[in-house]
Amino acid sequence: MNPFQSEAKTQAKTKSREQVIEINNLRKGFGTQEVLKNISLQLFNGENLAILGKSGSGKSVLIKCIVRLFDPDNGTINVLGEDVNALNNKDLEELRKKIGFLFQSGALYDSMTVRQNLEFPLRRIKKDLNQKERDEKVKEVLENVGLSDAIDKMPSQLSGGMRKRISLARTIVVDPKIILYDEPTTGLDPATSDEISSLINDVQKKYKTSSLIITHDIECARATANRVIMLNDGEVYQEGELGSFEKSDDPLIRSFFK
Repeated sequence: MNPFQSEAKTQAKTKSREQVIEINNLRKGFGTQEVLKNISLQLFNGENLAILGKSGSGKSVLIKCIVRLFDPDNGTINVLGEDVNALNNKDLEELRKKIGFLFQSGALYDSMTVRQNLEFPLRRIKKDLNQKERDEKVKEVLENVGLSDAIDKMPSQLSGGMRKRISLARTIVVDPKIILYDEPTTGLDPATSDEISSLINDVQKKYKTSSLIITHDIECARATANRVIMLNDGEVYQEGELGSFEKSDDPLIRSFFK
């Protein structure tokens, strides 16, 4: 583990155990298929929490319920002190402004330059900023992801790893309190995956974020996670520090870590 990763992990452990996300007895199904079955978990202030699980275990449905892209069938979701299920549309929109969501695909606007992609959320969320302040903020986040020279490029001119970095820059440009990462290293080669994992730790340190990292990439979890939850068949199967998973004799857990 490099010194930066170690520092990020230590920082999170020494932070307050204040809950920024608390989920209790969450259930969500589609038709006759129950995807989430009585899920309960917490994300604490300043930590990176990795949610592991094979395809179909309910990981992505979980984070979409957190921002209420899906309405749960049962259970409670509390984010930054707000009961998500009880919010009206206006208050839900205000809460979402405090949550960064890094989509698996990156979801950049192909018709916009990198600069325009980053300015778009600033104009929507940070409406009090003038153009000079927006320019400074865009340059700052591009420096933080190591892509200052890409500012006027189109997404089609970027590699997969660069697109992921720009997507992360767009996520942090509005200073979110929580970041939800949906498979941040999927489709990337090992070296680029390591770079993205280091950036996740970088963001945790520089922006004091609390992050929930949906992944099936064990190396990403090893590099970033302060704590790990494994889902299986829509339920919390095990929770703890990564070391407890790697020492486990449970056949299901071992199949994930072999």
